[in-house]
Amino acid sequence: MTRTTCLTAGAFLAFMLSAAHADGERVAILTTNLTNPHFQLVRAGADAAARQMKASVTHYVPSKADSLPEQMSQVEDLVIKKPDAIVFVPADYKAMVPGIEKLNAAGIPLVNVTTRLSGGKVVSFVGSNDYDLGLATGRYLLKALGGKGNVIIIEGLKGNIVSMNRVRGFTDALKEFPNVKLLASQTGNFQRLPANQVMENLLQAHAKVDGVMAANDAMASGVIEALDGAGRKALVVGINGTKEAIDAIRAGKLLATGDYGSFLQGCVATVTALRNLRGLPVRSEVVFPATLIDKSNVDRFDIPTQGRECPTWEALVR
Repeated sequence: MTRTTCLTAGAFLAFMLSAAHADGERVAILTTNLTNPHFQLVRAGADAAARQMKASVTHYVPSKADSLPEQMSQVEDLVIKKPDAIVFVPADYKAMVPGIEKLNAAGIPLVNVTTRLSGGKVVSFVGSNDYDLGLATGRYLLKALGGKGNVIIIEGLKGNIVSMNRVRGFTDALKEFPNVKLLASQTGNFQRLPANQVMENLLQAHAKVDGVMAANDAMASGVIEALDGAGRKALVVGINGTKEAIDAIRAGKLLATGDYGSFLQGCVATVTALRNLRGLPVRSEVVFPATLIDKSNVDRFDIPTQGRECPTWEALVR
């Protein structure tokens, strides 16, 4: 029997293993971007979980970031190779459904992580509430502005469900502050350089920019670089809680970031896949709460990835 849960802040930091194990299972981990810090931490979490549970993982990442054709080719390869389980971040939440159906037909159990699929059968979804993260970070910025001023939104990939939900949170936050004007909402593709270029153009078009809501930390970094290059000041927020964002908060460059629980997403998704293979109870959904990181709590989130371990499953389910 499966169960659905939304993790509390305490359980968020305590989720992983069971003493019972069979050892040696092969798990394929599919992510969509080699350099995105979120997916680097997801892969690190998966590695830690596999190491602790004495299983093996193989990572599949498109050579071109977010490439749908390349990920579909990887799926077709896995149908032939038949790993024991798959942890899967889809390049597109709709377009990859036919690939998921092929994996379903091959009898390979799959755990969906980060980006929720719109179809196919999965053992569990593991991720965060992107709308809540957008709403919380947006509100934080707008309150810091005193409820007035001019702001810009930097979106992620067009058509990407994570970006759409985060931006929907940003725009709903704006509705609560009628004296804040949205100057523009443009795409930065979840990448630093495109966001930097977009922000440079927007700074030329708008003489007064007070705040920027970026849909991930990489784009927030690109925004900060554009502001520095133009000799301009504005408050900036991002989402994901990456090391780069934490360093920027310490340096006073970034106001806040929404923690995405990236390492724990990799931990929990991989442990769920292994527990399911071992006939142990799993949850049909694990959703991390929206948590903000700012200068008041940054120390708690500044944890080195190297040597980091996944927390225990028992602490969550007791």
